[in-house]
Amino acid sequence: MNYQMIRFLLSRVLQITGLLMILPFVVAIIYREYNCSLVFAVIVAGCILSGSIGAHFKPENHAIYAREGFVATALTWILMSIVGALPFVFTGVTDSYVDALFETISGLTTTGSTILSKVEMYYSVQFWRCFTHWIGGMGVLVFILAIMPMAGGYSMHLMRAESPGPSVGKFVPKVRDTAKILYLIYIGISVLQVICLLFTGLNLYEALTTTFATVGTGGFGITTAGIGAFKTSTQVVITIFMILCGINFSVYYYLITRRPMEALKSDEVKLYLALMFGSATLIAILIYRHGFTATPFESFHHSLFTVASVMTTTGFATLDFNQWPQLAKTLLACLMLTGACAGSTGGGFKLSRFLILIRAMKNELIYIVHPNSVKKVYMDGDPIDSTVVKSVSAYLSMYVVIFVISTLLIAFDEFDYETNFTAVAATLNNIGPGLSMVGPTGNFGSFSVLSKFVLMFDMLAGRLELLPMLILMSPKSWSRR
Repeated sequence: MNYQMIRFLLSRVLQITGLLMILPFVVAIIYREYNCSLVFAVIVAGCILSGSIGAHFKPENHAIYAREGFVATALTWILMSIVGALPFVFTGVTDSYVDALFETISGLTTTGSTILSKVEMYYSVQFWRCFTHWIGGMGVLVFILAIMPMAGGYSMHLMRAESPGPSVGKFVPKVRDTAKILYLIYIGISVLQVICLLFTGLNLYEALTTTFATVGTGGFGITTAGIGAFKTSTQVVITIFMILCGINFSVYYYLITRRPMEALKSDEVKLYLALMFGSATLIAILIYRHGFTATPFESFHHSLFTVASVMTTTGFATLDFNQWPQLAKTLLACLMLTGACAGSTGGGFKLSRFLILIRAMKNELIYIVHPNSVKKVYMDGDPIDSTVVKSVSAYLSMYVVIFVISTLLIAFDEFDYETNFTAVAATLNNIGPGLSMVGPTGNFGSFSVLSKFVLMFDMLAGRLELLPMLILMSPKSWSRR
């Protein structure tokens, strides 16, 4: 284990965290929240100073292999969460550091689950709360890779550890250039949404905070009433950008570089759009027939918004879908598990993994009938390496084990099964709201400290694709050999 390099990376993370907190500090000055500005100023100074001291002592060996990549990634997100929770406590938003940590991890992992019954707070703290979605949406280490050169070509291990999906590739030969492209696309989509929201009547602060939560597919709102308080045109803009941010960013790269045929080849995107609009149509019919909406257009609008929010794991809500017909709720629960596309800011199991598993199952059935047949799994018309299929199967096994253990652990709180099951599904898939007590109008504040730590682990594990958190906990990972 290259401890010096991990220490160096974490020092850089502290510096970046301090620089990012300058934005809420500026917001505090603008809104004359001088007590908050002092809190942010102290945290900014502490992060930059301590990070600079740690980064001053450069490691002799810059090698980052798979083990260091996974461990550094897990520690990066834990460290940012620990520091990011401080403004909530020092400004008095909550007097519980555990609750502040839960809120911060939920923000950075773009989960959107909350322990707060009311989200109205200081403008600067609320800005930081929403901004954590945008920071975590693309990834902290991807940002560092985009601005900091990494010697020796080892940076791919960091990108693989943080990026969502069964496999991670490069757009261009250099990983640093790939990270830059990803962030340029991310920033471009964010700027475009801010402009669109301004045209719908939101002010700049509302447009920025809503964009952070939408593009990062997080779901933190700035009012307790949530997105339902916005007018229909604003909700339509949010729906469009939720759908866009659930698509693999490689599709946008192909479109920008004028390779539309490459973009159209994506089996995952085809399934994503078909599943989204098909589910939205079915749910629209159900809620219209049961009288939850007045017109077919209104039914489809709210249905598509909810399906997009659940599939992309954003977590926004215009209506309390906890009251919808049982079939609609069951379908939404299934969509919670599928998630969005790999390589997007969305969470969940990822549709590419489902496609790989289904096609591998089909090949296995053919092999049982025809033992001499040789079948490969194809995605986008190209064969997939057998190691990818194996890793997806292993991922499913780990996912199920973590899901079951988490559900059993939080069951000690004696809440109903629907609450426990969807609480784990909502956090492990980085969705936000679940059903019953943790539905769109509920929160996670009633859970015990033990359950909150379990759910915090689930949020981190879900955002980091399980492996970094599991490898961090393995004693063998810390061996110097």
